[in-house]
Amino acid sequence: MITAVVLAGYAALIGAAVPPLLARARWAHRAPTAAVFAWQGLMATFVITVALSVHHLVPNEHHVHERLFGLLSICGLDASAPAGRAPSAIGDALGIAAPAVVGLLPAGWLIRCVWRARRARGRQLDMLALVGEPAHGYDATVVDYDVPAVYCLSGRPSRVVVTRGALDVLSEEEMRAVLEHERAHIVGRHHLLHVLAEAFSRAFPGLPLARHAKEQTYLMLEMIADDRALRFHSREALATAMCEVAAGRAPEAALGVGGSGVLIRLRRVLTPHARPHRATRLAILFAASMAPLLPLLVACGP
Repeated sequence: MITAVVLAGYAALIGAAVPPLLARARWAHRAPTAAVFAWQGLMATFVITVALSVHHLVPNEHHVHERLFGLLSICGLDASAPAGRAPSAIGDALGIAAPAVVGLLPAGWLIRCVWRARRARGRQLDMLALVGEPAHGYDATVVDYDVPAVYCLSGRPSRVVVTRGALDVLSEEEMRAVLEHERAHIVGRHHLLHVLAEAFSRAFPGLPLARHAKEQTYLMLEMIADDRALRFHSREALATAMCEVAAGRAPEAALGVGGSGVLIRLRRVLTPHARPHRATRLAILFAASMAPLLPLLVACGP
């Protein structure tokens, strides 16, 4: 029972106390890749911790650790019932089912979100096949729409889409800057991280970690794409293009340069700051990697 209480406290810390702090961390905007990794680590930690906490709420004689991947047999915990007493079939089932539900809940939402995203992407590709035209001089598809917008559809096949309005208002360098931004989303497979954050937020609605992880993951991925565009194009070109297409909305299952936190990203692009020291970034990555292991060490404790 003490182990269950400790694990529950750790889950509360990860699920409610840490996310607002991480969302306000100044280093995150200077190292968005490390920040995305940190949010993914927190989500994994929460699921593992809650599953182990629920498992330890089952009375000791019903713990079926050897059947849970052999974890507790390695840790030296006794999975057998007291001498002369057969383990309860109901207790065994509860010991497996309770933590399994915690893990299957986000997994089920992940499958549903992937399915919905694939359907939405399929509809967009079908629409582009009907109304889209090749953009001369750009590796993109043009749609006849007056509102300036640029977005991408990741996956296979991938598409970068620009509206006629964007072609009218963006200069050559500005257009190539936003196209590089969209290609960064495609190459980095950012749509997969979008789906993970979306599934977690739907599995645990109302949880501060779920809300912050979704918002910050979306924002950090846009910053990562901004940084990729800035390798090849000027800050002024990217900032101007972001302002021009800010009003354009990307359709469902698409990622657009005018996406999450445009004002925050504009300030970041125009007033750059030095990246955190390499040792700091490595420490962040190490902490994010170790966070999911801590509840396992607590569960395996003597």
